[in-house]
Amino acid sequence: MWEETFKTHTDSKPNGPSSVGLDFSLPGFEHVYGIPEHADNLRLRTTENTDPYRLYNLDVFQYELYNTMALYGAVPLLLAHNVQRTLGIFWLNAAESWVDISSNTAGKTLLGKMLQYIQGGDETPQTDVRWMSESGIIDVFILLGPSPSDVFKQYGSLTGTQALPPYFSLGYHQCRWNYNDEEDVRNVDAGFDEHNLPYDVIWLDIEHADGKRYFTWDPHKFPTPKNMLTGLKEKRRKMVTIVDPHIKIDSGYRIHSEIRSRNFYIKTKDGGDYEGWCWPGSAAYPDFTNPDMRAWWSSMFSYDQYEGSMDNLFVWNDMNEPSVFNGPEVTMHKDAVHWGGWEHRDVHNLYGLYVHRATAEGLIHRSGGKERPFVLTRAFFAGSQRYGAVWTGDNAAEWEHLKISLPMCLSLALVGISFCGADVGGFFKNPEPELLVRWYQAGAYQPFFRAHAHLDTPRREPWLHGEANTELIREALLQRYTLLPYWYTLFYNAHRDAEPVMRSEPHDQIQYTCNAWLFYLYRVGSALLVHPVTESGARGLQIYLPGTGEVWYDVHTHQKYESPQKLYQPVTMSSIPVFQRGGSIIPRKNRQRRSSDCMEDDPFTLYVALDLRGEAQGNLYLDDGHSFSYQQNEFLYRKFTHSHGKLTSSSLDLNGKFDTPSWLERVVIIGAAAKPNIVTLYQPGGSEVHLEFDYNAQTSVITVRKPGVNIASDFTISFR
Repeated sequence: MWEETFKTHTDSKPNGPSSVGLDFSLPGFEHVYGIPEHADNLRLRTTENTDPYRLYNLDVFQYELYNTMALYGAVPLLLAHNVQRTLGIFWLNAAESWVDISSNTAGKTLLGKMLQYIQGGDETPQTDVRWMSESGIIDVFILLGPSPSDVFKQYGSLTGTQALPPYFSLGYHQCRWNYNDEEDVRNVDAGFDEHNLPYDVIWLDIEHADGKRYFTWDPHKFPTPKNMLTGLKEKRRKMVTIVDPHIKIDSGYRIHSEIRSRNFYIKTKDGGDYEGWCWPGSAAYPDFTNPDMRAWWSSMFSYDQYEGSMDNLFVWNDMNEPSVFNGPEVTMHKDAVHWGGWEHRDVHNLYGLYVHRATAEGLIHRSGGKERPFVLTRAFFAGSQRYGAVWTGDNAAEWEHLKISLPMCLSLALVGISFCGADVGGFFKNPEPELLVRWYQAGAYQPFFRAHAHLDTPRREPWLHGEANTELIREALLQRYTLLPYWYTLFYNAHRDAEPVMRSEPHDQIQYTCNAWLFYLYRVGSALLVHPVTESGARGLQIYLPGTGEVWYDVHTHQKYESPQKLYQPVTMSSIPVFQRGGSIIPRKNRQRRSSDCMEDDPFTLYVALDLRGEAQGNLYLDDGHSFSYQQNEFLYRKFTHSHGKLTSSSLDLNGKFDTPSWLERVVIIGAAAKPNIVTLYQPGGSEVHLEFDYNAQTSVITVRKPGVNIASDFTISFR
């Protein structure tokens, strides 16, 4: 009991057995969610006949799907939900943990569950959850809700809310392992312009550094990084470089020498520096649990320390589980020792969060505290949302991996990590053109939108698959870019109120009993309902439109559907089903540019989707898109309301002040019952302007042209 062997590795267990556990019974709850990261359905399975869900951050090569195995991150928050109530269990423990789930309804057929529901069966459903951690203490928070939004806010009050990302990071990111050299970067960048494709960020993987010594550049492949970054900056684009937390053991490498001289490396149980094998070869691992180490690491991102860096260079933390190629389960020995004498077993799942935190703080530090960072992490824990974005790791170019990306991202959003996405196209293997196009269409409606590919895969920039497919990918990119104002507003709401950006649809009994075919249906905010195509050769999809007494409009055709209803939606390769909820207003920017920065001053179009009462409302958040000035009230938060034939714009926060030249170019009223006789713009001071408009009786759409009013101003547009 005091020592354990795993293959060739021995865990000395100096403190002996130290596990803790606790059982919870949840009467009235049949469905539980959360505890990412797992490549599994959104609704958690019962585990009586399988291994429990494991929470232990690991570098997993080509992970299995529909499995309870551990992956790259761990958030020990489980949510239970029924029609009446939502609650959460937050098990605050960073050691290896297991979650065993059982239910008194497990094994019942779908028909049996529906009959019991219809007949009002007397057996109350109950789910039992057993938490077990290898070490630590029992530190558990019960989040009583009662609504989902209450649970999200309660959890946010404990761990923080999603950081407000810089605007550019919501655009499209182009990555592969690896772009070869500066000329390759220039050619790829030029390819986007040549083929009229927008993008914001190009990424460099481990081969960009000098012998995989992070904070450096390969002197032959990237001899003039500032020239390269300047060229991107002139086009208002950015770059991300990878900085991993394994440090090459090389006495001539300044980063290694300084960490060793400051005694900042993790130690072995015998007191020496812990060494393992990773991309650079023999490597040591900085102890990010040490606040002095984190402060030093942050200082290395200063422009005078990270040679060749500029203000349009951002960072990617990979391999931060931590990954140790020759360690047990490709990670660190549990009896390694951290700052303060803590064993690695006690803090394992926290390591990636601390790497992410120190890096994000470094980017803030380099700007004198003025600029928001962008940092992507692979490993994460509760609270990682405060520091940036997460992706789902090393997926594969397979249809099933496209499917699983949806519940994986939804599970992350449920536990506060809204800024998430999956590698578009799949990291491993080579996607067929149809799969690649469908992945772009799905990725355009996920919060983090990045294409990525393995070193051994053929090149797959968007224009390499024939003009027809390039056009389809272009359309997916344009759908993303026109919606950036909406995405940014959603992220502000996530930052302020802990509202998930990407949301599941667990609102009624049909969702529960028909989970299989609702598996890929989700919302972006409250206004958009999305159903990506995840089957090869699909000609149609079963769609469920939720809500009672609501309407939904196809965003492409404006066709109107009342809910609730199940319908068959034909599809072609040119689009995926997306619906706007009646009663919502979505701001868009429709002019195509090469990057999001180039759209900064462009005009807005408001898409007003009327409900059955002829009403709608929506919000728009604006700031400079990159700094922390919004914390000093330099922002706009506008509310748009359509009621009784009038569209009004007013401020949701009178403390916010922000000047913008952007104006209102167009208003599109969807679901209009009749053509108005006259459309009039009223502004404070009594001015009246009659506006030009069109009415399409076939689609019931009014299009108002050039109201011309500044988007920051109060106004009313009357339809009579």
